[in-house]
Amino acid sequence: QVQLVESGGGSVQAGGSLRLSCAVSGIIINLKTMAWYRQGPGKQRELVAQITSSFNTTYTDSVKDRFTISRDNVKNSVSLEMNRLTPEDTAVYYCALLPPYKQPPYWGQGTRVTVSS
Repeated sequence: QVQLVESGGGSVQAGGSLRLSCAVSGIIINLKTMAWYRQGPGKQRELVAQITSSFNTTYTDSVKDRFTISRDNVKNSVSLEMNRLTPEDTAVYYCALLPPYKQPPYWGQGTRVTVSS
């Protein structure tokens, strides 16, 4: 029943921008922490950005000041604006809903981002 669907991925040249969106159904995100993860070629999955129910945000150092995570509780969605992209940002990006009390997260199917030099 719970479904997270990412969109907005694609190919862009270095220095460009993309905006990813995650539409959530089957669960209300209002009181949930939301996050974006990514997995690049030959790399481990890493947390990129996180936004709590109180709208507090956290970013991994490599994207700080370039990416912005936001949420729209009315639309039940979360977005990731990515600016000044570099080839190191090339990855499959996953939206995640992080429940409280150590419950496992819900994952989207992922959307591919390719940044060319």
